[in-house]
Amino acid sequence: MKNLQSTTTLSNGVEMPWLGLGVFKVKEGSELVNVVKTAIEHGYRSIDTAAIYDNESSVGKGIQAAQVDRKELFVTSKVWNSDLGYEKTLAAFDESITKLGLDYLDLYLIHWPVEGKFIEAWRALETLYEEGKARAIGVSNFQPHHLEELMKHAKIKPMVNQVEYHPRLTQKEVQAFCQKHDIQLEAWSPLMQGELLDNEELQEIADHYKKTVAQVILRWDLQNGVVTIPKSTKAHRIAENADVFDFELTSEDMERIDKLNQDHRVGPDPDNFDFS
Repeated sequence: MKNLQSTTTLSNGVEMPWLGLGVFKVKEGSELVNVVKTAIEHGYRSIDTAAIYDNESSVGKGIQAAQVDRKELFVTSKVWNSDLGYEKTLAAFDESITKLGLDYLDLYLIHWPVEGKFIEAWRALETLYEEGKARAIGVSNFQPHHLEELMKHAKIKPMVNQVEYHPRLTQKEVQAFCQKHDIQLEAWSPLMQGELLDNEELQEIADHYKKTVAQVILRWDLQNGVVTIPKSTKAHRIAENADVFDFELTSEDMERIDKLNQDHRVGPDPDNFDFS
């Protein structure tokens, strides 16, 4: 992990950047186009969106405006709950790449483990993968028991599991399961939607390294072997979030951060959500 283009190798050999840009809750429009363009110009090569974010068109315009070779980029999107099912998932994928203005995705994920629906959706992702429309496929918000159920039926196992992950929710059981099965763990909401930025213990660690709290958290992600996608719309924050490759947390500081865990979620519980 030397710089923003440093990658981890997924189980199928595809290279995925360790750090990318998340765009959750950033609305369609010129601001998002500029955010994506700015991030790519700053060296980001991974952009993470989803159908439900309703901003794929602006992400696509930002990618085009940056004028970087498509092969250099790693673009992720996700199928929403109401589109889970074999034919519906295939149609949802086509809609996503049309909005993005792309021929293929680097990673396509099932957004939530909707009971009774994610097996058929996974069959669709396997088809997309086999047809070369998605270079890698995976899931989001899956707990170990969801992954076990999926893998009973799957021809191809997930390459990525994107979950809520931050110092208040360290997901050790999920991480251990993913490591055992060679599934790359990825963090959404790594900064806990900003709630951790004034944490005194994290500030103390940050002061020691002459870094910000955000940079310390993102570095903790990386040293734990977790891909991370912090969101920001401000150019200086986009740059700051990427400035995490010139220092290393000690094992003592890694443990201190681990101990902040409270199994506290800012997002929904994957075992108890009711949106479709």
